Amino acid sequence: MHFTILPLLAATTFGLAAGRAVPEPHTVHEKRDVTAGTGRWAKGNRVASNVKVPVRVGLKQSSEALEKAQSWLMDVSHPASQKFGQHWTSDEVVEAFRPASEAVDEVVAWISETLSIPTKHITHTDNKAWLAFDASVDDLESLLRTEYHEHHDETTGRSMITCDEYHVPSHLSGHIDYITPGVKGIQVHSSELKKRSWKSGHHGGHGPSGWQPPKTRPAPHMPKPGNELATCDSVITPACLQALYDFKPLPKNAVVSPNNSMGIFEEGDFYAQQDLNSFFTNFTSYIPNGTHPMLDSVDGGLAPIANLSEAGGESNLDFMLAIPIIYPQTTTLYQTDDLYYAEGGNGTTGGIFNTFLDAIDGSYCTYSAYGETGDDAVLDPTYPDPNGYQGQRMCGVYKPTNVISISYGEQEQDLPAYYQQRQCNEFLKLGLQGVSIFVASGDTGVGGIPGDGASNGCLKNGTVFSPTQPNSCPWLTNVGATKVYPGRTVYEPESAVVDPAGHPYRGAYSSGGGFSNIFPIPSYQSSAVATYFADHNPPYPYYFDGQYNSSDGLYNRNGRGIPDVAANGDNIAVYLAGKFKTEGGTSASSPIFAALVVRINEERIKAGKGPVGFINPTLYSHPYVSVLYELL
Repeated sequence: MHFTILPLLAATTFGLAAGRAVPEPHTVHEKRDVTAGTGRWAKGNRVASNVKVPVRVGLKQSSEALEKAQSWLMDVSHPASQKFGQHWTSDEVVEAFRPASEAVDEVVAWISETLSIPTKHITHTDNKAWLAFDASVDDLESLLRTEYHEHHDETTGRSMITCDEYHVPSHLSGHIDYITPGVKGIQVHSSELKKRSWKSGHHGGHGPSGWQPPKTRPAPHMPKPGNELATCDSVITPACLQALYDFKPLPKNAVVSPNNSMGIFEEGDFYAQQDLNSFFTNFTSYIPNGTHPMLDSVDGGLAPIANLSEAGGESNLDFMLAIPIIYPQTTTLYQTDDLYYAEGGNGTTGGIFNTFLDAIDGSYCTYSAYGETGDDAVLDPTYPDPNGYQGQRMCGVYKPTNVISISYGEQEQDLPAYYQQRQCNEFLKLGLQGVSIFVASGDTGVGGIPGDGASNGCLKNGTVFSPTQPNSCPWLTNVGATKVYPGRTVYEPESAVVDPAGHPYRGAYSSGGGFSNIFPIPSYQSSAVATYFADHNPPYPYYFDGQYNSSDGLYNRNGRGIPDVAANGDNIAVYLAGKFKTEGGTSASSPIFAALVVRINEERIKAGKGPVGFINPTLYSHPYVSVLYELL
């Protein structure tokens, strides 16, 4: 893997550190591996001593909370629990995970006494996990016994302030998770930064790095009438889905809950209203033209696209599947990040989901975990963006919907483990609050995108299976893809998607699956995984604990299994850029399954119940189709 985890050293260090004497009671808290370099960032001059910088001290969460978090989630998520469905409030989550008051007081006293800063000038953030203050570089170097240098990225023109190592008092090291600027730098705007024009020929389907839009091809025919079922083996319409999963549309005048909108995440891909209208006209006449999602714009995200030719295959697909299932219930579009970032500016397109999670949970903006506080200075965009979104980064401006569907992702190898682990903690906290998160499992089987890792998308020498991200997090629900194969009907069982290259799409498409190299098997899945190995043992060598580099194995035997459920994801009828087409991808499966859970929540709310929340424990306790009725 290409993880860039920065080592935390617990041993006491004596002598000199970057030219400053280190007194005996201090210890190295973080140290960069200078032999590995800093990627595209080139180290420059010392930072002037009088420069003021925003300092953030990430405090370690309650160790008791970290130990109990998984059992807390199981308490509210497992149908056998007496606390099933008793979801937490966001304030209760913050209170449970906050650092101990004594730890906060000790760190504040160290900063105040060392720098002669009044304690009232040291802000303790609302989520209780971050101390914030401003300091000159000279004062910060004295506090942390280090030196700060500029680092420059010639590709983007950005500059970053960082150090190679820093120190904290030994008795405080157990209270502090992370300090910025530190080994993790902070970005500053370089005076040499010139405005860059957006790439020419922009199409609505760029999306983040490591993600591919759904497979697309011209439709073999237009089903007529729109409720035709005889051709569902070649074109899946809303009528086909209703027959497959035995549901009917809600009456168009049905009374629905104002608090049960379905959330859909999009980034770098934009729906076209003209296409939605064409779809409604031909397949769902009960939905009026002009029906569209409610936009929750995150850090400059805009939709719909004005130019029909730039319509995004992902966004169109999501709404053409979700809206017919839940209408007249609404959809909420979380359109994330400005176009400049989506096209490769403002940092990189390497990171994903952090700015979205910021927007639906303000505590995440300042949340410290696994050596990272807040968004990543290298992977995530910084706002205000001189070339795009001019506002401040959004923190906690939107309430998360009960159900969120995500059809984007990368491979585990593409992002540092700490980045994924921190997000996974956030998915757990959202689950505690009753939020159900569904993620498409990927379209490349057990591999990744060709060329990512190896020519076939696998790891090592092209032999090791490549798990997907964020799918490997145990606290969300992965949705794989099935299809109605030629000659079969909607009244027969579906099968997993395996489409060889050229049949019917140009590239191969197989429903994603496998086992995580980062996260272990969660308790709710242990019996199912054991049964799978007992009854369907894969004929391949394996390894344990994600250690594939020291093994001849092809997959991790004790990793979290993917996916959890499946839904139709091939030959889906869509309109794209004004043309009728069919698309394939687990990108279709996730909004289908998520929309059905929205319908379940509607019935629960009518009965005076709350949303189902994290459903995996229920799914694995009742591994049959009837499990969905158990949620009502």
